[in-house]
Amino acid sequence: LVEVKALVAHVMESGQRKDASGKVVPRKIINKFICTVNGKQVFAADFEPAISANPYIQFKFRAQESGPVVLTWIDDDGSKIVGEESITVS
Repeated sequence: LVEVKALVAHVMESGQRKDASGKVVPRKIINKFICTVNGKQVFAADFEPAISANPYIQFKFRAQESGPVVLTWIDDDGSKIVGEESITVS
């Protein structure tokens, strides 16, 4: 059993604030998280606008094989923040 703890640095903008000139600051939030091992999805989560800045997530999965664990955070605009670490199953 592998426990994953992940924190991502992301400002998160709700789309409800205005800048100094009165224009609405565009919404920019992380809306999806995916964890894969050797390209196979082992965990995923969808986030709503109320998610905090710099979100932290913790979950467990049963590792069946060694390989790269890839954590992908996806933003409203489609941009991705990706982290990768390898695990060894003995």
